[in-house]
Amino acid sequence: MAITAADVKKLRDLSGAGMMDCKKALAETDGDIDAAVDFLRKKGLGAAAKKAGRVAAEGIVVSVSEGNIGVVVEVNAETDFVSKNEKFVGFANSVAQLIIKENPADVDALKALDFDGEHTVEQALSQLIATIGENMSIRRFERIEASGGVASYVHGAGKIGVLIGIEGDAAADLTRGVAMHVAAANPLFISRDDVDADTVERERAVLSERAIASGKPEAIVDKIVAGQLNKFYSDICLLEQDFVMDTDQKVGKALGGATVVAMARFALGEGIEKKEEDFAAEVAAQMAG
Repeated sequence: MAITAADVKKLRDLSGAGMMDCKKALAETDGDIDAAVDFLRKKGLGAAAKKAGRVAAEGIVVSVSEGNIGVVVEVNAETDFVSKNEKFVGFANSVAQLIIKENPADVDALKALDFDGEHTVEQALSQLIATIGENMSIRRFERIEASGGVASYVHGAGKIGVLIGIEGDAAADLTRGVAMHVAAANPLFISRDDVDADTVERERAVLSERAIASGKPEAIVDKIVAGQLNKFYSDICLLEQDFVMDTDQKVGKALGGATVVAMARFALGEGIEKKEEDFAAEVAAQMAG
C-alpha cells in the first residue's frame, strides 16, 4: 500500500523517531501503524525518542590521527558514568574512524552513513541509547588533513581533544607536544594573521582608553598600545605563546622549519547549558504531592 505523509507524521508523533526511519518502518509493515511502532522499538528508535529531551553534556571527546588525516569528535551522554562504558567508548571510536574514511560534510551526513552493514550511524546510536538507558548525541566533529601530518592528543580520559595539522618536517614527539600545549593553553588562533580585524580593533580601543585614563601623554599612547597588543597576541596566538614543553622559546620557534596550518580543540560539554539539580526542592515537592 501507498505510504502517505499523514501516515509518516502520525508515526513520528507516536514514536518520536526520524522521518526516514518512520517511512522505512511503514514500508516494512505494509502501513500498519501499530506494527511500525513495534518495528521502531525493536530497532531501538522509539526508546531513543523518549530520552531525546534530556540534557546530554557529559560523554567523551575522541581524537585520532592516521598519517596526514586526523579527527576529533564529541559524543555526549547524560552522566559521566557512561563515558567509561566500553560500548559507548567503542561507538565513539568507531565513529571517529568512519569520519577519517568517509569524510562526511557534517553531523547529519555522518548519521546517514552505514555503520556496520546493517544500521546507519543514527540507528546504531539509537540502539546504544536503548541499551544503556541515557540520551546521547553526536554533537560535533572536525576533520583535518595536512601535508606534514596530523598530531592528536586526548587529555583527562576524553575531557579535551586536540588536533594539530603540520606543514613541513617536524618530529612526531614535537608535534604531539604542540597538541598537548594546545590542550593546556587553549590558544584561540594559530598566528596573529588569523586574528580578525574586529577583535584587534576592539582590543586596541580598550588599551588606548586605558592608557589615556591613566594619564599617559597622548604622544606615546600609540607606542604603549603597540607593545600591549604584542602581549595580547602572545596570549591568544599559538605560535607566539611560550611552549609549555620548553618555556624558554615560543611554539613557533620550537617548530623550526615546520608550521601549524590547522588546529582544533574540543572541550567536553563546552557551551551546553547544564540543568542544575535542586535535590532538596525535588524531595520537598514529592513529599508535598
